[in-house]
Amino acid sequence: MPANTRDLVELLQKSAVEHLTTFRQLEALDFGSVATIVTTDFEALYAYKRGDYQRCLQLSTQNVHTLLYHVYDSKTHDVLTYPQFIQLFDDDIVSLIALTVIVDPGCRYHPNGARISQLTLSLYLMTQCQLKLRHSVTSLLRTLEFINVTERKFEFEARINPLVQKLTKSKALAYITEEVW
Repeated sequence: MPANTRDLVELLQKSAVEHLTTFRQLEALDFGSVATIVTTDFEALYAYKRGDYQRCLQLSTQNVHTLLYHVYDSKTHDVLTYPQFIQLFDDDIVSLIALTVIVDPGCRYHPNGARISQLTLSLYLMTQCQLKLRHSVTSLLRTLEFINVTERKFEFEARINPLVQKLTKSKALAYITEEVW
């Protein structure tokens, strides 16, 4: 892809993330009294996409703490996985979305279809950044505990959430096993 095209794509993605973040901020203003909504999920996703793992880790960790320990409704405030957003996700998430749609093509049009909760996405990004930054086993063990708490505390309606949680858990466990042995 020519440099000008890459720059244009980058600029369009950045603009889209800014608009999505503004949307989240308005959503938080409108519904913040009913449930906790984090406003930096798209920023974290974009930081991950750009390779800014430290920033993504910071935002994702804040999001996990906010969503786990406040009034959070696991049935709302998902990150939609429309084709327009696919370019923001990494290959593993895109593959899970694709498999979900292949197995159940109707899920694309179902309200609980191929969408990821803010909490599940934040845990995934948090784990991925810890792996990329080669964090300690202790750090990953804390993240695994957050995943376990999430599995016990919340029941997600979106079909892809359990798949992403299992993927996240297996990646963290593989890293821990590799580091310990």
